[in-house]
Amino acid sequence: MSQANSRAADYPVEPFFLNRWSPRAFTGEAIPDADLRTIFEAARWAPSSFNAQPWRFIYARRDTPAFATFTGLLSEFNRSWAKNAAVLAVVVSKTTITVGKNEPSPSRSHSFDAGAAWAYLALEASLLGYGTHGMGGFDHVRAAKELKVPDDYRVEIALALGRPGDKSILPEALAAREKPNGRNSQSDFVFEGEFQG
Repeated sequence: MSQANSRAADYPVEPFFLNRWSPRAFTGEAIPDADLRTIFEAARWAPSSFNAQPWRFIYARRDTPAFATFTGLLSEFNRSWAKNAAVLAVVVSKTTITVGKNEPSPSRSHSFDAGAAWAYLALEASLLGYGTHGMGGFDHVRAAKELKVPDDYRVEIALALGRPGDKSILPEALAAREKPNGRNSQSDFVFEGEFQG
């Protein structure tokens, strides 16, 4: 059994899996460009169907004009804490693929592949001492329009990135939840032979 960050795995895994979690308290401290590029570089090396690499990350740094656009896309709840992140980003994925053809065809795995890139990014950020928090609570339609996302891409998630801060900066209800959470048992999602529900 592996243990880290007040979490315990049922089977041995590398501690960095247990150490990564999704904070909401951020210091607002800027991320050096070298660190940000390293974090995006990790996403670059995620696996993808036919090595199509359908993910795209559109980001804005805190204290830039674009940051206001990104915070404006978030739900009021997410905006209340994500405004303190160093970087906000939106992940999009290309919905078509061109493999051995001249014409693109629908991709069945674009979202799955973009999720792998997001996971690599989140793990690298954690290893460098940064926190990441993915968000579904934002205006996907406005994001596509305001960020000029082409029609053959799907807006997936928004994410906040930055140095984890003290939970005291959060409203009381959120501060109480500001800690690594648990996970479902493998028996809830791993099935041999056929789906079991």
